[in-house]
Amino acid sequence: MTKNHFLALHQVSSSYGRVNVLQDLSFHVNEGESVGILGRNGVGKTTTLKTIMGLLPCQHGSISFSGNTLNTLAPHQIPHLGIGYVPQGRGIFPNLSVKENLYLGAKRTVSQAVVESIFHRFPRLQERLTQLGGTLSGGEQQMLSIARCLIMEPKLLILDEPTEGIMPKLVHDIRAEIKRINTQGITILLVEQNVKTALELCSRILVMDKGKIVFEASSESIRANPSALSQHLEIKI
Repeated sequence: MTKNHFLALHQVSSSYGRVNVLQDLSFHVNEGESVGILGRNGVGKTTTLKTIMGLLPCQHGSISFSGNTLNTLAPHQIPHLGIGYVPQGRGIFPNLSVKENLYLGAKRTVSQAVVESIFHRFPRLQERLTQLGGTLSGGEQQMLSIARCLIMEPKLLILDEPTEGIMPKLVHDIRAEIKRINTQGITILLVEQNVKTALELCSRILVMDKGKIVFEASSESIRANPSALSQHLEIKI
């Protein structure tokens, strides 16, 4: 890992049983950067995030973050290094209150300043602290899932399809907050199906196919030449 490579995957392989999904996958994310991973369903995007977080074993290669080798650690150790993970489907506990969900992954003591900053970002959560997580809308659950990571004061925030299945009215709000989180110094790694969202939130785009990165470019260059990306995704941009 070079000095600027905050997160780095080197020739990573991972599988579900006998089905190989990631095959010699290599890419990096620089500190402060916002990187988006695009690709069709089933190419390994979610598997990549789960492997980074130790939820699937890294069978070959290495994963490093801020000087630490992640693939030698147990899954519960990885968030404490400063990685927040917002999984696909949000992972909210439906029978716990908003407050209980929010503090689940927190350190023993959370500063009032951190709590206030979260409620400033997501005032809806403050209004619903005693409400059960399962009664929130999809967009509100996504806000709660992001807030649950932010209360841990992460250095890197990993998000899997953060705008999937959310009302358009709240998609704008969530996009704006993710962008603000990045501009305030938290590195972002984002898996997205929505190309518009990825280009809006990320400075660099990676395209996956068959468990590998097959294309990489800055969002700026893709906007100038959209056909370069569309030929890999087989869609019009």
